[in-house]
Amino acid sequence: MPAKRSRAWLMFAILLALGLVAPFVAYPTFLMKLLCFALFASAFNLLLGFAGLLSFGHAAFFGGAAYVCAWLVKEAGWSPGFGLVAGTVVGGLLGALFGWVAIRRSGIYFAMITLALAQLVFFLALQLPFTGGEDGLQGVPRGTLFGIDLSDNLAMYYFVFAVFFAGFWLIHRTVHSPFGQVLKAIRENEPRAISLGYQVERYKLLAFVISAALTGLAGSMKALVFQLASLTDVHWHMSGEVVLMTLLGGLGTILGPAVGASIIVILQNELADKVGQWVTVIMGVIFVVCVLAFRRGIVGELKALRARLG
Repeated sequence: MPAKRSRAWLMFAILLALGLVAPFVAYPTFLMKLLCFALFASAFNLLLGFAGLLSFGHAAFFGGAAYVCAWLVKEAGWSPGFGLVAGTVVGGLLGALFGWVAIRRSGIYFAMITLALAQLVFFLALQLPFTGGEDGLQGVPRGTLFGIDLSDNLAMYYFVFAVFFAGFWLIHRTVHSPFGQVLKAIRENEPRAISLGYQVERYKLLAFVISAALTGLAGSMKALVFQLASLTDVHWHMSGEVVLMTLLGGLGTILGPAVGASIIVILQNELADKVGQWVTVIMGVIFVVCVLAFRRGIVGELKALRARLG
């Protein structure tokens, strides 16, 4: 246990150091996008990697929270901090609704229910007048927070990094809590967990709500960073993208989803101008290769290699 704790402290220290120096090495807006998707993938992994529940509806929480945050900040004049809180709450409430409907099923039935519900949210985002339809909500002001002007990219970056760091720490703490251990037990052998007296559906629902709330936080941050909430955020492609990020980095690992999200965002950024529409094809090839050759994902394979080497 002390060794695991020291490794955790080292991981967070390295993460903090990298986060502090990163904007002086790379473009801050690109880094902010990376952090938003890293938090998104980490939140999704809490549900799939540790509770064993495959959701194809996480775009609803990501995009739904983005629309709410963007509208409140732009039209209602809320501060960015309160906008983020509102987006997180909306994500959690949507998660509670989705979970209450879907949690009674498992496997492919659970996944399809979440996808169907997410498509309803997409339809609402397309039709409701306050969302801007196909144009989305544009020109969302970043505003100020504690007297700091977030229109400055460097100030906005450190705000986003602080939110990501807090969210990542919360996920780590959740996974290593007694609650997280019960989730792992449910994932490995649900009938045994039931026989031990655990109310499995309640644990699953709570995991779903936490994952959805953190996903809403990531979506709200993205809306503030790019000053835009659009149909792309709530489209089912976004749900598929986060599955790819999680599997590529390492399902059921702490760092894996963040690593996978970083790789996908970097590839999209580098290839978008060079190959155009072929980016989707390349992402698909990467997904197939990952599933066939790296079943544990990048971080999972590295951990397995370290274990074999002693």
